[in-house]
Amino acid sequence: MNEYKGFDENLSLNGKIALITGAASGIALATSQMMTRKGARVIMADRNSKVVEEAEKIPGAIPIILDITDYAAIEAAVERVVCEVGNIDILCNIAGLGSGTPVTQIPHEEFDQVLKVNLNAAFYMSQIVGKQMIAAGKGGRIISMASQAGIVAIDGHVAYSSSKAGLMAMTRDLALEWGKYGITANTVAPTVVMTPMAKDYWVGERGEAHLAQIPVGRFAEMDEIAMAVCYLASDAAAMINGANLVVDGGFTIG
Repeated sequence: MNEYKGFDENLSLNGKIALITGAASGIALATSQMMTRKGARVIMADRNSKVVEEAEKIPGAIPIILDITDYAAIEAAVERVVCEVGNIDILCNIAGLGSGTPVTQIPHEEFDQVLKVNLNAAFYMSQIVGKQMIAAGKGGRIISMASQAGIVAIDGHVAYSSSKAGLMAMTRDLALEWGKYGITANTVAPTVVMTPMAKDYWVGERGEAHLAQIPVGRFAEMDEIAMAVCYLASDAAAMINGANLVVDGGFTIG
């Protein structure tokens, strides 16, 4: 039985080791920075070598250049982390691939690639790290980045929506099977987040039309999503399992 042990009201992550994918930029980089401020030691994984430069700016951070679609590479990376740093307490599946191609125009290769990165790779990471968490016997947290597009239909997002809806379904199964080990699995589903990439895409008529559907009247900032991830990673969220935390300003309530 998993006993209630209380929690730090400041959502401290002191002493925790967090593996974060996609950490060279965007939400994952913001999460790496915030988790470090909360006391965690972060392992920043990304296929982009820029992750090395970004990790140098974060105290104690360790960069890993990793293709998360390569199962064998993930196994090797996790084994290295466990041997050299310690058992992974928190996994953040944040790396993702966008797609804005309509149903009639999207090549099957693009559809396959989006699911490979957003869904398959998140499963690979979760399975491999989850096994390590079970073996360590200390519980753990798995937080994956979903989207409002996994809840409601968004024009031109068939591949992206499919991947994120699948990610939420997968997470519920992880939560069901691994809760007994003290491992919780949850997703965060943001609206448009003001990453550098989003600022380029959600502009003009497209941006204005989408913004008009958000009751609070703005898009989300990266730190707001990073804090949601930190909350789910903390002991305060020990009873949240299999949930999807929607951070969309009310976009999906209509």
